Amino acid sequence: MKTSVRAGLAGALAFAALGVAVGVARHDDGADPVPPKGPYVALGDSYTAGPRIPDQNGKPVGCERSDRNYPTLVARRLGLTARDFRDVSCSGATLADLSAAQVTDDGTNAAQLSALSAGTRLVTLGIGGNDIGFSSMIKQCVEQGVLYFALSRGEDAPCRERYASGDTDAVQDKIHAVDERLARTLGEIRRRAPGARVYVVGYPAILPAKDSGCGREMGLAPGDVAYLHAKEQQLNTVLRERAEAAGAGYVDTYTPSVGRDACSARDTRWVEPLVPLAHAASVHPNERGERGMADAVLKTLGAAG
Repeated sequence: MKTSVRAGLAGALAFAALGVAVGVARHDDGADPVPPKGPYVALGDSYTAGPRIPDQNGKPVGCERSDRNYPTLVARRLGLTARDFRDVSCSGATLADLSAAQVTDDGTNAAQLSALSAGTRLVTLGIGGNDIGFSSMIKQCVEQGVLYFALSRGEDAPCRERYASGDTDAVQDKIHAVDERLARTLGEIRRRAPGARVYVVGYPAILPAKDSGCGREMGLAPGDVAYLHAKEQQLNTVLRERAEAAGAGYVDTYTPSVGRDACSARDTRWVEPLVPLAHAASVHPNERGERGMADAVLKTLGAAG
């Protein structure tokens, strides 16, 4: 994190006190010793909101929040009342939308950080994919993949060639920018909610590590399946490292979702393919995926079971 250096014993004591406030102490298995109670505020993008998973609720409608998304499931498991739970996640959100109003196709979502207060005791944050343009990457890669399969020739990773050349990788540069923005965001969350335990929620497996024959179904050239998977892994690594550096927790949703990506069987996958076969947005978690992500959050909180 790019922060100013604090010298002297006073600074060290302040940092130690902050560590207690955000609840960084954990069991050896990574779970916090005592599950937090509310008030709980959920921040994030579409992977948090759960677009097209019924029932859609909340305002604005354009945020496409589901009442079966992982924040709602976590709140229910913790026994929180509506008064102690606020889900302000919004589809399409970037890190910038946390501190400024976000205009959607159907209404404007207030700055997500405005939901925080000194009384907040739990915060989850799932964001970063839109900052690197992952959705637009998928679209570009599908366009390149259609040409690849139509011509049956050429580079097997045309999309990777579009974004990466020599030692330059445009997506990697955007991931580096996420690192810096997330550092500032976590600092602001701490300032607004000093007594909260804060958790950054990573992304579940979207694609397999290598093409297993689903590339054609997804419209992706074989090498681009591996490329997109690698970019997601790099983003998750940045989210984890930045969370740990800020004294926040990190929720690993990737590990429990391995083998449940968009290329896996319909009755086991957490993420829907290009053409969804369940109630979910294209290349987004379905209801099973949101349940799995909720379980991962609860395990990290020490509230599983």
